[in-house]
Amino acid sequence: MEIQVGNKIQEVTLLSKEGNKVSISIDGKVYDVDIAMLQNGTCSLIYGGNSYNAELIKGEGGKHYTVNLNYSAYQIDILDSQAKYMRMRKHQDAIQADTVTAPMPCKIVKVYVNKGDKVKAGDTLFTMEAMKMQSNYKVTTDCSIKDVLIAEGDSVRAEQVLIKLEVENAE
Repeated sequence: MEIQVGNKIQEVTLLSKEGNKVSISIDGKVYDVDIAMLQNGTCSLIYGGNSYNAELIKGEGGKHYTVNLNYSAYQIDILDSQAKYMRMRKHQDAIQADTVTAPMPCKIVKVYVNKGDKVKAGDTLFTMEAMKMQSNYKVTTDCSIKDVLIAEGDSVRAEQVLIKLEVENAE
């Protein structure tokens, strides 16, 4: 999952959990922490031989938290798959990459292109479905299809390369 702390987005993965002992990865760095949830949203953390107490205040919708730790307050948002997809779509609108990757695990509903096809900015390459929502992937620049690595009905994982493009120069 992704979390946003202030303006920074970080990838957080739960690696293991045994009782209060938790191993998590944050942007690839592994942390082994002993966590005990106490009353009223307070938790006790032991990390690196040091003890910390943090107060968690849950915001509306359950995806926003204020974390008070060591006389500082941190605003944390849990970014779900839909928020990640929308952020990636905004970035895709700016620059067309030479590969199209899945923004999240999804199912390919329909593929509209074949290897060798030429497409124009705004053309749809495929329709995908995730979390019971269908979305079309459209290119933002004129391109040629170098390779199509998916077929209708395929289940794909996040960040999997789906289509390779040759992006035409807009000179």
